[in-house]
Amino acid sequence: MCRNIKTLFNFEPPASELEIRDASLQFVRKLSGFNVPSKANEEAFDRAVAEVAESARRLIQSLVTNAEPKNREVEAMKARERSVQRFAGGPRG
Repeated sequence: MCRNIKTLFNFEPPASELEIRDASLQFVRKLSGFNVPSKANEEAFDRAVAEVAESARRLIQSLVTNAEPKNREVEAMKARERSVQRFAGGPRG
């Protein structure tokens, strides 16, 4: 699950609220073990997602770097190329 959480710092354009929330949701899912919480746990789950998102937002806004921002499209293309290389060997047995 957490492999789907992407780096959000130092990108152009900056991380959107949706990206921050999605990463927070994945993190809370991993910690709780729930993909979708029961009604009894829904409020606590949703509150945790909101709190993690707020913490992530503050973290991203407070970080500093001298590095140039990365281009999202270029980084996505690199990730696709790495995936092709990783899985190019075909089925393993």
